[in-house]
Amino acid sequence: MDQYIEFITNHPILSLAWVGLVFLIVSGLIKSKFSAIRQINPQQLTLLINREDGKVVDIRAQKEFSAGHIANSVHLSPEKAKQSDFSSLEKYKSKPIILVCTTGMTAQGTATAMHKAGFEEVYVLASGMGAWQSASLPTTTGR
Repeated sequence: MDQYIEFITNHPILSLAWVGLVFLIVSGLIKSKFSAIRQINPQQLTLLINREDGKVVDIRAQKEFSAGHIANSVHLSPEKAKQSDFSSLEKYKSKPIILVCTTGMTAQGTATAMHKAGFEEVYVLASGMGAWQSASLPTTTGR
């Protein structure tokens, strides 16, 4: 215990940085546990589609979407997603919605906006299309 006290007194900035990092990690874990938006993996996405008639919404740029997307997914332009314009998705409001972006980072903000707009079940594909392709799951092109 004396060594900890000595370290803290000799390195106050490093000690504060360590405490800050621990706080951020713990608060992030707590926030994710109580969040209405869940991150799912490709296998869970497949189960949501097959068992609960989930709808995949791809929020990547049109060019990326046309190059390859999950079968039967709906495209929502990044501009509409940023503006929270979900009018084209109203018919899916009571179904599970799975948002897909390139890396899984952009979709989180859109998922929060969709939840606030009244969408009941909103999920985010963790690591985005990268995870889908890494799992060697099929994509379709066009549209």
